[in-house]
Amino acid sequence: MKSNTTRRDFLKTGSALAVGASAPYVITSSALGDRQKPPASDRITVGHIGVGSRGRSILNQVRRVQDAQIVAVSDCYRDRRESIAKVIRGEAYQDFRDLLARDDIDAVVIATPDHWHVPIAIMAAQAGKSAYVEKPLGLSLEQTLACEKTFAEHGVVFQYGTQQRSTAHCHHGCELVRRGAIGKVHTIEVDCPNGGEGGTPTPSPIPDGLDYDMWLGPAPQTPYTVDRCKPPGSYWIYDQSIGYLGGWGAHPLDIMVWGSDADLSGLIEVEGNGEIPTDGLYDCVFNWDMKIKLGDVKMTFRPGADRTKFIGEEGWIEVCRSKDRTAASDPVLLATKLDTEDTQLLVSNHHQGNFIQAVKEKDPTAAVSNMSDAARSDTISHLCDIAVRTGEKIVWDPTKKQLVAPSERAKAMLSREMRGPWTL
Repeated sequence: MKSNTTRRDFLKTGSALAVGASAPYVITSSALGDRQKPPASDRITVGHIGVGSRGRSILNQVRRVQDAQIVAVSDCYRDRRESIAKVIRGEAYQDFRDLLARDDIDAVVIATPDHWHVPIAIMAAQAGKSAYVEKPLGLSLEQTLACEKTFAEHGVVFQYGTQQRSTAHCHHGCELVRRGAIGKVHTIEVDCPNGGEGGTPTPSPIPDGLDYDMWLGPAPQTPYTVDRCKPPGSYWIYDQSIGYLGGWGAHPLDIMVWGSDADLSGLIEVEGNGEIPTDGLYDCVFNWDMKIKLGDVKMTFRPGADRTKFIGEEGWIEVCRSKDRTAASDPVLLATKLDTEDTQLLVSNHHQGNFIQAVKEKDPTAAVSNMSDAARSDTISHLCDIAVRTGEKIVWDPTKKQLVAPSERAKAMLSREMRGPWTL
């Protein structure tokens, strides 16, 4: 974000900061800490950007983390930010840049609509703040790779909102696959919930208290409609998202990455088909049917339940969001107790708690859903979107991180134009 990321630019919009800075400092009993909560000086201070339904859910989880102290929120909806600010006894900001300009905030949680994830995450990293970022990652492959590069350069912690990595049964299933419990994996099946069509394109008055221009941000200037700024519209409109290919596909695709490095084993070839609505507001790919090659591993990606099935030469393991649906060719496999000293994957029992601990340790490698893995799964989502929209077989080199012999149309889809003044 060239024109919007410097401390100088942040401080230009810091009127709200000035108000907060002029308030008298009062030492409260909670600041001193107690047996359950460490003193304020030992806590990681957190700001939340986006406090809609999903954002509030994450905020409530962070509030349960002993070493975390939420001090500020930002949202384009006035009633959201003000009501949550009262709950946390912190500051409310209309412009997230004012929150990022605060030197007393260590980390941020980004739970905005999809099109804002990477721009804000990049600005956070440039401001020296670690970031917990909801899925999906980028609105384009260019955004995803730019985000990965920025976090590597600044050395701050990144945690992806793929919380299944912090569930015991998902960890167990992926550990078994990595330890060779089903032999060499030759096929992977990935399913996730479908997208859809509909939504009214009829313009409506902008609700009182909504900063719609900021809500759109880098997305194209379009009239406000009642279905644009709320789910499923905020997930299924192509100006703002790639639909559930990424928005929900991030979960089972992330499990695919966690349980296997097949996507790093050779060229990735993606082809398939899907539907793109032509009526109504929603215009992201749905009813997709993707056939993928990850080196010599075959993979399918289709709508369905949230699951990732690894099929090997000696059996199969299916890892699902629901523990009750997780299964194996031999049920005894799932009852296998693993030697914790030989654990290949990080262990986390609380996704937000793991993030806070990684920030406290200043160790990006301690985050269970790291930046590199997030970019890998997000790349698959984008390759599928490009394949459906171009009708072509798309080939990706995971080492060089670039398309192989792309057509002009495929090459053009690597990036998205951003509405000024926002830029990568």
